[in-house]
Amino acid sequence: MHAKVVWEGDMSFVGANEEGFLIPLDTKKEVGGHEAGFRPLQLLAIGLVGCTGMDVISILTKKRQEVTDFEVTAAIERADQHPKVFTKITLEYIVTGKNIDPEAVERAVMLSETKYCPAQAMLSKTVEITHKITINQID
Repeated sequence: MHAKVVWEGDMSFVGANEEGFLIPLDTKKEVGGHEAGFRPLQLLAIGLVGCTGMDVISILTKKRQEVTDFEVTAAIERADQHPKVFTKITLEYIVTGKNIDPEAVERAVMLSETKYCPAQAMLSKTVEITHKITINQID
């Protein structure tokens, strides 16, 4: 894996991966930014929910769950003092579909947490991570 950022002036950067995908980074105006991109810790949070989300939807698909909509959110608390590290993360898995088996969803979340998601494995060594599951059954 390879990642880089290129400074664009002020507090703006463009991030790139080895495949050439680009993502803008910036910060708040009060600290010299233009609010024209993601803040670095936002990308860390998106990496976490993306990682676990991919795990869970893959497992639910293999379990033949009829998922019609799926999202993962992260509610993150941070320290008040610098460095303002994450202190608590609550991941919510919102699964919508037909005949969704709650046990299948719980198992998929647990497997992501304990076996598959490297982002969650790394962060859980320093941050309390809790999980919430919301299932919306449709006819």
